[in-house]
Order: sequence, then C-alpha cells, then structure tokens
Amino acid sequence: MISNRWRKMRTPVLASMMVGAPLLVNCGGLPGLPGAGCPADLKDPSAIMSANFGLEAGLEGKVKAALAAGAALEKLAVEVEGDVAMACGNLAKDLGADDAAITPKEEGPGKKAEAACQAAVKLIGEFKAKASGKIEVKVVPPKCSASMNAMAECAGSCDASVKGGKAEVKCEGGEISGKCGGECKGSCTVAAGAECKGTCGGTCEGSCDAEFSGKCTGKCDGTCEGGTSKDGKCDGTCKGKCEAGGSGSCGGTCGGKCDASCEVKGQAKCEGSCSGGCSVEIEEPKCSGTVQPPEMSAECKANCDAQVSGKLECTPASVKMNIAGAADAAAAGKLVAAVQKNLPALLKVTLGMKAKLEGAVANVKATIEGVQAAVKGGGAAALKVAGCFVASIQAQAQASVSINVSVSASASASGEAGAG
Repeated sequence: MISNRWRKMRTPVLASMMVGAPLLVNCGGLPGLPGAGCPADLKDPSAIMSANFGLEAGLEGKVKAALAAGAALEKLAVEVEGDVAMACGNLAKDLGADDAAITPKEEGPGKKAEAACQAAVKLIGEFKAKASGKIEVKVVPPKCSASMNAMAECAGSCDASVKGGKAEVKCEGGEISGKCGGECKGSCTVAAGAECKGTCGGTCEGSCDAEFSGKCTGKCDGTCEGGTSKDGKCDGTCKGKCEAGGSGSCGGTCGGKCDASCEVKGQAKCEGSCSGGCSVEIEEPKCSGTVQPPEMSAECKANCDAQVSGKLECTPASVKMNIAGAADAAAAGKLVAAVQKNLPALLKVTLGMKAKLEGAVANVKATIEGVQAAVKGGGAAALKVAGCFVASIQAQAQASVSINVSVSASASASGEAGAG
C-alpha cells in the first residue's frame, strides 16, 4: 500500500502531467487526483477484473487486464521489499545493529530493503576484518517453482477464450514437480525437518557422508579439525562421515533428520514433492522453469505472469560458511551463525526469483503503455478511464524501482557474505 506521505511526494510529478493533459487526469472524480473516479480499486487485481469500465468489449478486456497487471506488480514489489528488508535487517541485528541502523533516512521505493542491506554489508565487512582467517562459503541455491494451476486459473478468469482450470499450461526450460499418488520415477524432495535418506543441503542429525561437513558430536570417519575425544568421537569440524549420533552441516548423504530440504533418488513412494516423472498424473504441478500459459492476450499474460511470480514456492538455499585460522574466534563464530541463519532468505531473491521478477517488470511496463495508447483513441468512454492509467503507470513505475532496488540490495549483501 502506498502511504499518504508518498502521495504528497508525487505532487510535483502529477502537476507536470496535468499541464500537458488535464482531461486525462480527471476520470470522473476530483480534479487533479489520478484514478479518483476509476470504477475499481487500482491496487486490487480481482476488483479490477470484476469492475465495469463502460468500454467496447475488446477494449474493456484489455484495460482490465493491463490495470490488473499493474496492481499485481505493485503487490509483488511490496512483498519482495518486505522479504529483503527483513532478511537483511535480521542479519544486521544478529551482528549487533539496532533498529535505527536499519531504518531508512528517507522514504522511497525499495528504501527499507536498501537501508537494511547497507547496514548488513557494513557489519559483515567489519566482522570479516575482525575474524580474519580463510573464509569458505558453500551454497546450495534455492529452487523456485511456479504453480501451473495458478497460471491456468488466472488465464481462465482473465481471457474469455480460455477454458478456466482446464487451460493447457506448459513448463519450458525446467522440470515439473508436485504430489505423486503413484510411483515417483525421479527424485523426491522431502520438507525440512523430515527423515532423510538422501542428499541434505543443511544440518543432518545422524550420519552424514559429505565432502564439506561441520560440527560433529559423533565418530568422524575422515579429518577431524578441533581434536578428538577419548571415546573416538570428534568434538570439532568433521570433513568426512559423521556417524549416527552426530549433527552438523552436511551437503551430502544424510541418514537422519535434515533441517533443509532433502532430495532422495529412486524412491517409489514419495511423501514430498516428486520431480522427474510419476506413474500417474502429478497433482498440484509446479514448474521450475518458465510457465507458458495457453494462447491469450498479451495483457492477460502480463497480468498472470505478475500474479504467479508473487506465488513462487522455493526450496530454501543452504549456506555453509567456514572460517579457518580465525584471529578472533568469537567474531568468526558470530559471523558464521548470522550468515548461515539469514542468507538463505536473501538468496531466494538474489538467485531464485531475480529472472522472474525482471521478466514481470518488463511485461507489465510494455502492456500498460500499449493499452494506454489504445485508450487515447477509444472515444469519449475511453477518455473517462484514461486517468486510471495515469495512476496505474505511476504505481507501476514505483513498483519497478522498488523491485530493482530490493534485488540489488539483496545481491549486495549476498556478495559481501561471499555467496553472490
């Protein structure tokens, strides 16, 4: 939601627009208030699609879809900025920052995320300098997938030529995953916290056979850095296999509970998300690549892309940081804990969502501008809603800036932590 203070800040911009096109600004409401007379809340995609703009049928559909796309992008921008601001804020606070340090000095699109991440970057740099030593960071990237059913439903409700939830939706450049009621012929991804008999990207409570491991309280079949207790158990960092009873970061095959997602190959019955093939039709299918909707208008595609991009489901990234030969063990420990706890949420945006966000921004911009041009030549009825586009374009522009700033801030903090 855009605050009243933001509306005050927009006044100079609106004034310049009104000088060139005073009739376009007033769409039936108070003069000088863009969108004041629009028949729907321009922040609510569903309300826009349900409204009556009083236009010729073809133009009516284009206007609704374009404005709904702008509303969906605005909502997406708020969510992305909130996620990045929270992740960077928590990271900075775990390194000693207070609320003032992560609060922006000025208002604007993406400023909350930018301020929080700048604070995080500053403190990460300070702790790296204190800790010194050799820093090693290993990352298992997040895997983000979009709901194919959500795309089909959006397409059906936006374009009358598409048949609702039965609309044909394809997955390109990725794999389909979902619930498998039969035999899973590929890999099965189990949710965090479940029993794992496969590849764990996080901490494994049990046996772990991995190249890069962590704190182990069990018997280490490999190199134990930090010493070995009298009963043969490793009381330090185990690089090898930590037998049952131990716990630590894994990144390999886990024989216990995994605190991140666990991928099991060749499991006939999958209690999690199956990918790579199922003996029956997959339920609630999701696509890790690009969800291609059925044939529909460009305006509806932009609208649905923006809405589906806001509902991505991502397996969390796994981040393992190791600092060898640290000059300040306390600083090193605090940095490792803060980074491993908070960086996965940033990598969801930096690595998992970035491309989809950029695509949504570009599609919405082109669509709104295209339909605005069509509206100008649509007669008296179209002229009444032209002001709706003035307001929508302003909101879309601010949403685009917010997304770009938030993604950039997330990448900056990720890069400083060594996981760009």
